[in-house]
Amino acid sequence: MRIAIATEVFLPKIDGITNRLRHTIEQLTSLGHEVLVLAPGTAVPEYGGGRVVRVPGLPFPPYPGLRMSAPDPRIAWELVRFAPHVVHAVGPACLGIWASLAARSLRIPLVASYHTDLPRYLSGYRLSFVGPVIWPLLRAVHGLAHVNLCPSRFTRDELHAHGIEPVELWRGGVDTERFSPARRSLEMRLRLADGAPDGPLLLYVGRISPEKNLDLFARVLDAIPEARVAFVGDGPARRSLQRQLRGRRASFLGFLEGDELAAAFASADIFVMPSRTETLGFVVLEAMASGCPVVAARAGGIPELVHHEETGLLYDPDREVEAVDAVRELLQDEGKRRFLAHMARKHAEESSWPAETRRLLQAYRKAVVLQRTSGMFGRLRRMAFA
Repeated sequence: MRIAIATEVFLPKIDGITNRLRHTIEQLTSLGHEVLVLAPGTAVPEYGGGRVVRVPGLPFPPYPGLRMSAPDPRIAWELVRFAPHVVHAVGPACLGIWASLAARSLRIPLVASYHTDLPRYLSGYRLSFVGPVIWPLLRAVHGLAHVNLCPSRFTRDELHAHGIEPVELWRGGVDTERFSPARRSLEMRLRLADGAPDGPLLLYVGRISPEKNLDLFARVLDAIPEARVAFVGDGPARRSLQRQLRGRRASFLGFLEGDELAAAFASADIFVMPSRTETLGFVVLEAMASGCPVVAARAGGIPELVHHEETGLLYDPDREVEAVDAVRELLQDEGKRRFLAHMARKHAEESSWPAETRRLLQAYRKAVVLQRTSGMFGRLRRMAFA
């Protein structure tokens, strides 16, 4: 197949969506499919055998690193030139909307996937005033698609509740060869712990931004002063979080990739995910594959990955004392840490990128069939009323 993917974010920006796309493109091209990526103007020119068309956009001040693309004729031109069998709009919010409109006007089968909990993000970026229009906009955008996808049952149910249906699951996988307990490294632990590797070491990996609820770490460190937390990633709230945690044992490493990131997961004692807005939580799955026990908020799609007392510990996000108690319990009980790490690894081994890519290709083929069917009924309707 020839597959055109339109995305609001792409490499070199690092986040859950770009990681998902990176693996997906690699899998698609390895299976012999041709891939074209429509991405913001700051994107790399090529990845994994897929050509990247960079569409200029303006910076989005509330969120550094994100760009807003205006309607651009090169989107439709590149689709005509590439002649894709299907267009996939990933998290359509701006560029993805223009690509979706172009695909429908050109009668190209369209798949749209929802990955970011936009309605809950708004308040953290002083955009609450957009709230009344966000769901109608999302319904309109996803209403263009022949097939809609999302990463978890929780998110699917929420989309259904707001009139977006049907929606199928595209969870995504994890590279269990790269993310493995075998990556544990004293050198990496020294980096994470700022040269003091013997004390309890907590880890957070991901975007450092308001919606991630990272204020929780101040409470955890106050209650467990012997612990240290290492933050891997960056984002608009990094400076304010550094100020908040000044005087506590916290280190900020910025972005890590590849084997370094895998070593970070495997070298920590506990991975803590306080976010309430995860549609799935790839970093949680990577931690589980790495044998790093997880303490996470019982929110969003995370409970579909972390089964309480089986593959990790969950806490009520409205009761932060439960998070403190869960972290303390695991730090004090090495046997339980090892058990949860073992079970988490087994669970992660069931999720693979090849399997998830096969499911994605099924969605692409379904969109092609639905487009053909709708076109056939349209022609019959016109003939009947001619």
